[in-house]
Amino acid sequence: MKLKSVLFLASCIVFVSCSEPQARRPITAKTSTTLASTVAQTKVINKIEEQAILKYIESDSIHKYTVSSNGFWYTYNHKIEAETYTPKANDRVLISYDIKDLNNEVIYSSEELGQKQYVVDKEDFITALQIGIKMMKEGESVTFVIPSFNAYGVVGDGNRIGINESIISTVTLLKINQTNRNEN
Repeated sequence: MKLKSVLFLASCIVFVSCSEPQARRPITAKTSTTLASTVAQTKVINKIEEQAILKYIESDSIHKYTVSSNGFWYTYNHKIEAETYTPKANDRVLISYDIKDLNNEVIYSSEELGQKQYVVDKEDFITALQIGIKMMKEGESVTFVIPSFNAYGVVGDGNRIGINESIISTVTLLKINQTNRNEN
């Protein structure tokens, strides 16, 4: 009798161990509603930011701002009318810049940031300024009003710039060092 019990137990173990593992189903299924709600929230945030930026621009009666096709606004503080060189990819530029909030409160001063060497289109930098620097001439000064999606986005800078915070940056292009185009 014991032998039959042992054989029966052994055959049960073999039978169970030979079956294929069953895939576990997720507890909750992801749906596209999460993505849709995120998109809707982003649109609301962008609209609020745009209204705040337009209010800032409207309050500045001294300057005339131009909206770029990339979603930021700019105005020239010092414009050079002569046809001169503007930076291209791989050029090394020297700039001075600051960062303020929409209340014109200084977040980072140009003294604190110091002069920055930047290789055009090759280094990570504020998106709007990457684009804006390429339209500047040496010696020009431009103020950019930048929504968060073109600045530090939903994460901020992890220090003084908050999440979804629009910024203002005045950039002076001090020097352009052109690269040799034949080296590329």
